[in-house]
Amino acid sequence: MRQVFDGGTSVTHALESGPTLGIVNPARARDRFALARVEPAPDLADLVDWHWVITWDLPPGVTFTQTVVPHPVGQVVAEDAGFLAYAMPAGPSDQRTLAGRGGVVGTKLRPGGYRALLGLADAGERGAVEPATFLGPTAARTGGEALAQALAGRPEAAVETITPLLRAAAERARTPRSTAALAALREAFDVIADAVPGTTVAALADRLGTTPRSLQRLFADWVGVSPKWVLQRHRVHLAAEMLGRDPALDLAGLAAAVGYYDQAHFTGDFVRAVGVAPGEYARSCAAALALSGR
Repeated sequence: MRQVFDGGTSVTHALESGPTLGIVNPARARDRFALARVEPAPDLADLVDWHWVITWDLPPGVTFTQTVVPHPVGQVVAEDAGFLAYAMPAGPSDQRTLAGRGGVVGTKLRPGGYRALLGLADAGERGAVEPATFLGPTAARTGGEALAQALAGRPEAAVETITPLLRAAAERARTPRSTAALAALREAFDVIADAVPGTTVAALADRLGTTPRSLQRLFADWVGVSPKWVLQRHRVHLAAEMLGRDPALDLAGLAAAVGYYDQAHFTGDFVRAVGVAPGEYARSCAAALALSGR
């Protein structure tokens, strides 16, 4: 299944180009659903990383299960079940099974954004899913309107539909403390994204001009996982992304390239997050690429 979206330059057709960090075997996913990413409004960029719009149209009797290796963030999602707030998943991976015709309009929050937007006293319970009541009484109707726009192939319009609700909720929720925490976390995650392989928590703290203890407290209070966990998850995301694009990569060299000093630790972390060993994952990606003619 392939769908072409209309819209401006703020839409990225994520399964066709650009990074697909966290999507397991993106080549296999390309023929099952369409994914567009839309940049947030500038005044929401402190809380929102990007919006994502997924649509699918599968033949009768056909289902497709997509596995995702989650990022350490929460999501706000308009779907058939309503407008829901998803905390960071509790497990190492997450799955969703698609059938028939449908869509979702999601908002990927920045690290710490889930606590800030929902006005929580801590990072929240991992795996929690609850109605997005913080968006106000019109959320269900607005979510339905956004889904209709998504199914009509208009991802930008879908995002424009939900943006006023997110803006109003953000204005109600922002505090000096949350603003400072989100800014510090954004800087930390930017450094992690550009960090050299093998970066430690101590090295990360040094680059940020803070102490490992302060950094660990910031992550625990606002993200819900440690900076060490985030560094490890980033390495697995990179490895899966690289294998998805080039399944012929040498696995020992790949392990070193993303920051592992031995292949055994790399394999263990990869299996826990993705569910299969790197070699098996490479073979499945190669088969999907061959089927897609890429």
